[in-house]
Amino acid sequence: MERITAADYRDIAKPGDPRLSPDGDRVAFLRREPIDDETTESTVYLADVDGDDPRRLTLAEGSDAEPRWSPSGDRIAFTATRGADDDRQQLWVLPLSGGEARQVTDVVGGVSEIAWSPDGERLAFVQSVTDADREADRDLAVPEEYEPNDHPDPRVIDRTVYRSGQRYFDGRRSHVYVADADAAVDGATGGDPAAGIERVTGGDADFGTPEWSDAETLYVTEQVGEDPDDSVEIVICAHDFASGETETVHETTGWEAALAVTGDGRIAFTHADPERVSMQQTELRVLDRESGEVTELTATLDRGVGRAVAPQWGPDDATLYFATPDEGKTALWHVPGDGSAEPERLCRPGAVSGGTVGGDAGAGPDEVTVAFAGSEWDHPGDVFVFDAGAGETTRTTGLNADYLAERAVAEPEEVRFESAGTEIQGWLLLPPETGPDGEGSGAGEAEEHPLVVEIHGGPHAMWSTAGTMWHEFQTLAARGYAVFWSNPRGSTGYGEAFLQAIERDWGAVTLSDVMAGVEMVADRPDVDETNAFVTGGSFGGFMTAWAVGQTDYFRAAVSQRGVYDLTGLYGSTDAAYKLVEGDFGTVPSDEPAWLWEQSPTGHADAVDTPTLLLHAEDDTRTPICTAELYHRILRKNGVDTRFVRYPREGHELSRSGEPAHVVDRIERIARWFDGYSEHHDAPRALDRPDEEGLSADTEEADGEKTDGNQEADGEETDGEESGSE
Repeated sequence: MERITAADYRDIAKPGDPRLSPDGDRVAFLRREPIDDETTESTVYLADVDGDDPRRLTLAEGSDAEPRWSPSGDRIAFTATRGADDDRQQLWVLPLSGGEARQVTDVVGGVSEIAWSPDGERLAFVQSVTDADREADRDLAVPEEYEPNDHPDPRVIDRTVYRSGQRYFDGRRSHVYVADADAAVDGATGGDPAAGIERVTGGDADFGTPEWSDAETLYVTEQVGEDPDDSVEIVICAHDFASGETETVHETTGWEAALAVTGDGRIAFTHADPERVSMQQTELRVLDRESGEVTELTATLDRGVGRAVAPQWGPDDATLYFATPDEGKTALWHVPGDGSAEPERLCRPGAVSGGTVGGDAGAGPDEVTVAFAGSEWDHPGDVFVFDAGAGETTRTTGLNADYLAERAVAEPEEVRFESAGTEIQGWLLLPPETGPDGEGSGAGEAEEHPLVVEIHGGPHAMWSTAGTMWHEFQTLAARGYAVFWSNPRGSTGYGEAFLQAIERDWGAVTLSDVMAGVEMVADRPDVDETNAFVTGGSFGGFMTAWAVGQTDYFRAAVSQRGVYDLTGLYGSTDAAYKLVEGDFGTVPSDEPAWLWEQSPTGHADAVDTPTLLLHAEDDTRTPICTAELYHRILRKNGVDTRFVRYPREGHELSRSGEPAHVVDRIERIARWFDGYSEHHDAPRALDRPDEEGLSADTEEADGEKTDGNQEADGEETDGEESGSE
């Protein structure tokens, strides 16, 4: 059996966005897999719920997203960049009776959040456009001669939040549109590609989350407030196509909005307390438009509504289904929409990333079918179908069966430990063919392994035994490391008090929990406590830098996509500055010195641990400026350090970055640790040639590796990398 390597990332396929057909017999889903160093292919596949071999529905051209069944099940709508010279997704419709997909839109702002009308005649969608786009009707159809200007010079900023997801807004607002499902860019609408598209919203505001009630009523959400960018206020609006009027029907608050609507106007929506919203669990409520009554459905459930599976009404239009993080797994719950009973757990798969609930008309919780994309310790992802009536789960795909048949995959051991009187959940992954009893593949005493401690991002997130970290954890274990990770206080999935335990104290509370787990696993005979290393991304990068400023326990550290200065984060991030206001209950102007003390940079002078910094140059969530500050302090203090920057990448590099960058990042983490490990016969990364130990091709078009740093003697060194969460 071969051991897993960082380069294996190129061979791993992952599923996404599974959607049950209206008859419940088939599942449409996305299959994503790298095809070269820069590109990941995303295409729509179709699988039978009984597990027959899936087949590809769409061409391997461009990037597909959001497969959505028509109400009758005879067509699938999806978005794609097919034929485009940029990344603008357009709307396509594919007939399942045969024939090619038909392009429905060619709009300037791209297409997302698509939703079929109940009669199957129209599709709602969202696109981001400027006033100039609307005045020139480019939001309806792009003229052939149009050339976008994505880099205004100068760039004028008039908003509190002006960029997100590697993109500047540049005057764009998100608006809702409706397209005729039978329209076609090739002229099926009488030669006018704009004829089948209708504007639903307008003005200097952001709208989204379109959800149909009936064929003439579309619900949307709008960000509102004195400054909507600085507000968590959301209104729910109903647009009546017969009258052309839009009415505000309810107001809510929250980090983001989710809607699910029945045909008779009962609206399920998410809500979170606006007071320090980042510290609150998200609840689920229902508005009955006829009576105006609002019912709270999850008040007795000490779990927050998550995003793994969007809240949705079941086939009986009386039961709501939703997901929560739940002690290292994703739990799917059901609850009567009238609040007549408390939520009950339907199933609790592993790490879940998307799912839908279906079944015959009128089917209740004991009869529904659930399709979901999930991963577990022994595989990186497949599509599954849960039959509530039989209580059985069927694996409908084997996307990586051939790959896994040739790889040694290690099984993590769950561990529980106490920190400050609170039980913490974690896992320890030993190298393949080494069991949790400490016995190696040979006879005699247990083999000691160096320890890598991984810290998750968020901070209000949750890790499991799989998910997006499966490949990184397995790669490090295959290289001989014992890998430990946990869900310290502040994580989701363990209740409100657990989540709020890091209020005004990200660093000390989290580190105490992490180190309690480290001390426990370090007592094992198969772990070498004298060879311990630490890494993490985003908030995990914050914690990595915090840890090496507080302790010399770790031989080396790799901080990825980190937050190093809370004041710098507050001023440079996108909407994530709300984490400072919510989690810390302050702003830089009120407590500048205190925020400095709560930041890794405030303790950087105490760092002796060799520390590699990895960051993406286009990261708008944790902008690179605070990493530059932290790196300079380490350099000035003579600490072994290196700053590796990835061009063209944002905060999602470890999950959806260019394949060569993803591989390069993991290899650099391992190479940095190897150089300080007594168990690896390797020199420091600082003493090795740039390419040694790296397989990814991260060279620029001119053949020269990009470079963002210099060693003390002025010689060039590595130039690209970023983190994981």
